[in-house]
Amino acid sequence: SKVYFPRIMIPAAAVAAGLMDLLIASVILLGLAIYYGVSLTLNILLLPLFIVLMTLLALGLGICVSALNVKYRDIRHALPFILQTWMFMTPIIYPASVVPARFRWALALNPMTGIVEGFRAALYGRGVDLKTIAISVALTALLLVGSTYVFKRIERIVVDFI
Repeated sequence: SKVYFPRIMIPAAAVAAGLMDLLIASVILLGLAIYYGVSLTLNILLLPLFIVLMTLLALGLGICVSALNVKYRDIRHALPFILQTWMFMTPIIYPASVVPARFRWALALNPMTGIVEGFRAALYGRGVDLKTIAISVALTALLLVGSTYVFKRIERIVVDFI
């Protein structure tokens, strides 16, 4: 007898494992912040919002990549290069403020920009750019819905590719 297993749980489990790593690292970071006397503001209460947004983005990307990897096996080889390029296009090692104002619209099209800047705002007590965060929320929702749709379509024909 065959037991139904929702295949979408496989990328979700990978995201959940990363979330556990984040939880452990966050506890350590909070402990170090307290030890070194870093002053935290009320913006820290926004942190769960950005964690949820980041988790949903990771889930959407995981679902999309896993669905496409079934049909196009070379995606797993290209993924490290794509992720590295994406990291440099995201204001992780530089603040978004160093990007000239006329190009910030392009930076805002990266859904991680709002999330990273939101983390900075929550941790450092800075102002939150609602426009960039709204774009990140919209793009994350679009990616999650679209990738779930693609996953469900490919899930039906996955037996043909394995």
